[in-house]
Amino acid sequence: MTKSFITSNRLKGSAAVLALALAPALAFASVTVGDKLGSTEEEIRAMLEQDGYVIEEIEVEGDEIEVEATKDSIAYEIEIATETGEVIEIEIEKDDVDDDND
Repeated sequence: MTKSFITSNRLKGSAAVLALALAPALAFASVTVGDKLGSTEEEIRAMLEQDGYVIEEIEVEGDEIEVEATKDSIAYEIEIATETGEVIEIEIEKDDVDDDND
């Protein structure tokens, strides 16, 4: 009985340590490929703004909705399938090369 009690406490302790280690990553979780945001501009805007994104532009091109947005000072281009509302690609937009070295 003592052995199973010790094992049980170790598992609980390990789970607690894991939860604490993952907490910062979960706090900054963002939209990922495969997430469903909706298929209308209103649905997409609401979902992204709820997650902390600032929407710069939304436009429909063929069978994709392209969203330009920023979050935490990082610019993103998020592509969403119009039929399913699913995120199919996320690109981090890189600014021009830093000119501080001139």
